[in-house]
Amino acid sequence: MDKITFSTDLETNIRLMQAIFQGDNTFVVRRAVGHKGLSCAVFFFDGMVNSIAINQSVIRPIVCSDCKRVSADELSQTILQINDSRVETDASKLFASFLYGDSVVFTEGDARPVVVNTKGFSVRSASEPENERVLSGPREGFTECFMPNLALIRRRLNDKRLKFTFLRAGRRTNTVVCLCYLSGVCEQKLVAHLRRKLEELDIDSVLDANYLAERIRDHRWSPFPTLGTTERPDVVAARLLEGRCALVVDGSPVVLTAPFLFQECFQSNDDYYISFLQANLSRVLRVLGFFFTIAFPAVYVALMLYHRELVPARLLFAVSAAQRGVPLPIGWETLLLLLVLEALKEAGARTPGAMGQTMSIVGGLVLGQAAVSARFAAAPTVIVVAIAGVTGLMVPKLQAAALWLRFALLAAAAAYGLYGVGLALALILAWLCRMHSCSIPYLLNLVPRIRSEQEDAWLRSPWFFMRYDRFPVKRSRKSAKGDNP
Repeated sequence: MDKITFSTDLETNIRLMQAIFQGDNTFVVRRAVGHKGLSCAVFFFDGMVNSIAINQSVIRPIVCSDCKRVSADELSQTILQINDSRVETDASKLFASFLYGDSVVFTEGDARPVVVNTKGFSVRSASEPENERVLSGPREGFTECFMPNLALIRRRLNDKRLKFTFLRAGRRTNTVVCLCYLSGVCEQKLVAHLRRKLEELDIDSVLDANYLAERIRDHRWSPFPTLGTTERPDVVAARLLEGRCALVVDGSPVVLTAPFLFQECFQSNDDYYISFLQANLSRVLRVLGFFFTIAFPAVYVALMLYHRELVPARLLFAVSAAQRGVPLPIGWETLLLLLVLEALKEAGARTPGAMGQTMSIVGGLVLGQAAVSARFAAAPTVIVVAIAGVTGLMVPKLQAAALWLRFALLAAAAAYGLYGVGLALALILAWLCRMHSCSIPYLLNLVPRIRSEQEDAWLRSPWFFMRYDRFPVKRSRKSAKGDNP
């Protein structure tokens, strides 16, 4: 399309546009002739535009015009009664805007087209995201519409340093991606790093934020997330204030944030809208829940197979009595129940509406009780797997990592007992120590370094103690105090 050349003859331009979009029944050509002979043609796609805006702000001014012939600049600035119209000479930019819902107007005697903002496709309301509900706090969420998402961010950050940089990704979809950051708060190295990755991206289509996340993230084969994801404008605003970047993808309600540290997996939106005492208790429970969901089945199998002397006598007798008559060894029994648990979770997630929740709950109860009654599984093993499944729901951002680590630790426990579990945990910790997100260590705040940088790391301090950015990477105390607005 870069080689397309328009003519000063209006009919030639009409035939050219009709040839380009031949076979597309949504392509519409509307001729408009003024009182004194002004001849124009309006091109748009049915269903993508606001019909009222075209009729009242584009066609009516042309028909009511007293001019006989005008240039494209005069048409854009003096005749069209709309807030956003421009003369566009770049064919690639012209068709990118046209295919996204803008209208194109040609006038007789000028080869330059006028692009008019008449977008009018339907969008859903900015309702609260289902996966990030809060007990108190803002209820708005991002939608699939691009510009309203940016408006939600700007409404929360009334700062002239807030920058929106547009790029395009996907050779065929030509999707718009916005790189958001606060100039003077976010490091320029981080902005340049993300911009370079987006510009070097070689992909046919970008239909969702995950298309970009899997391409530009660090450690692509790791189950631990190294890019943050959220559907809430308040979370994006908080991350920008911490000196991070955000990536808004057209057509996706999910916004990516970078860098992303391991501690953020245990943070929730509610932590900043409730008492710091309750928030810190919830964070501690989430950390404990993550260790329980990955290690509890493995420790149970290791104790029952290799270290029975460590189990209290009464508990050991109870478990041994429940294991009588069970056909499978305890390791295979635990593995089978974990697989059944994941199958129930997947079936519940894929079943529409409340029926999925009902099926998950009823299916788990019925299958668990039936397995124990038929002696296919022991009751203690069912309890252990149920605890692992419930605690895994406490940290939704680490569900993929918890799934893989749970099976890895179970295999280590079945092979080498508690020694295998300890070795596997040490390897996982070493792996996490080597990870990074946009050159920032993934476990940055695992060991406290400076008191003022720990106000919101693993635990949240009260608001009256928080004086510095919650992202503890970059500026010294002097620069944090001396930044110009």
